[in-house]
Amino acid sequence: MTQAVKFTLNGAECAVDLDDPRVTLLDLLRERLGLTGAKKGCDRGQCGACTVLIDGVRVNACLTLAVTVQGAEVVTVEGLATQGALHPMQQAFLDHDALQCGFCTPGQILSAIGLMNEGESGEDTARVREGMSGNLCRCGAQPGIIAAVRQVLRARSGQTG
Repeated sequence: MTQAVKFTLNGAECAVDLDDPRVTLLDLLRERLGLTGAKKGCDRGQCGACTVLIDGVRVNACLTLAVTVQGAEVVTVEGLATQGALHPMQQAFLDHDALQCGFCTPGQILSAIGLMNEGESGEDTARVREGMSGNLCRCGAQPGIIAAVRQVLRARSGQTG
């Protein structure tokens, strides 16, 4: 028996029939829908490489059953740019050279946007670092990542410097 799931994916209506109700959102995105931005890192919710937004909240797609997104709005890194313009967080990552190998970058960016949605201001580096602690970078780009996130958070809250 198949399970029909309808949700909004990157601004477009999406309907899929799931043969197995145990399929994760990550596997649905990557294997069925061809969106490979969310990465399968640890597959245990510990690295954050699979971070996506569900109704504006950051979640680990590897721990989320696809059936639970019924009626929700799901955003992946592929859905951030609009009309050819990068999302401010994507641009900040480029501006601060906040990536090396790029494997964790989509999850880092989505997590940073989720942090922004949670109301973080970017005023306190330690708070931003803590807020991003669920996303690991093995390449050592963390200083650039934190600088990029702080830049966008400060700009959004009207802070300077």
